Amino acid sequence: MRKIIAILALLSCAGTMSAQDTALPVSEPKTEAKEVIIQHQHFGYLSFNEVMKAMPEYAQAIKSLEELKDAYDKELERSESDFSKKYAEYIDGQKSFPENIMLKRQKELQMLMDQSIQFKKEALELLAKSEEELMQPVTERLKEAIAEVGKANKYAFILNTDANAYPYISSEGEAEDCTDAVLTKLGIK
Repeated sequence: MRKIIAILALLSCAGTMSAQDTALPVSEPKTEAKEVIIQHQHFGYLSFNEVMKAMPEYAQAIKSLEELKDAYDKELERSESDFSKKYAEYIDGQKSFPENIMLKRQKELQMLMDQSIQFKKEALELLAKSEEELMQPVTERLKEAIAEVGKANKYAFILNTDANAYPYISSEGEAEDCTDAVLTKLGIK
């Protein structure tokens, strides 16, 4: 019995030693491989907004948005003019109107004011929706160009430097300003 226990103890020690011997060489190359990958990754950076503003599609979308905003502004001015005219008539006739006509005019004024407020709210919502719809194809085209430049230059990633998110990017490392490459891909440069 003692011999069996001694043999099992020796086998377990031998198994532990061989597992340790094989574990060390296997884990060392993995660490080296990670270091190599980190050292050889390079990336690009650009200002997304700057590049987008250089696109002709952006200028057209902004023009369309301004035209729509002008149309809403004109309608709002017309509505306010109608309200001002009716309010002036109400003030002028306030002393001579019978009570039921005065109440009717007050209700009309309140209704016009409520409609004006509702129109302003709807106009703002529609302008925001229109801006999103007009900018979506511009944004998608820019994202596609960025992805193509990233793949062509084998960047691990491309940073957007807008909003001062990356106040410092070392020029000595693996970072490259890819603004010109994206502009070229878009056919702007």
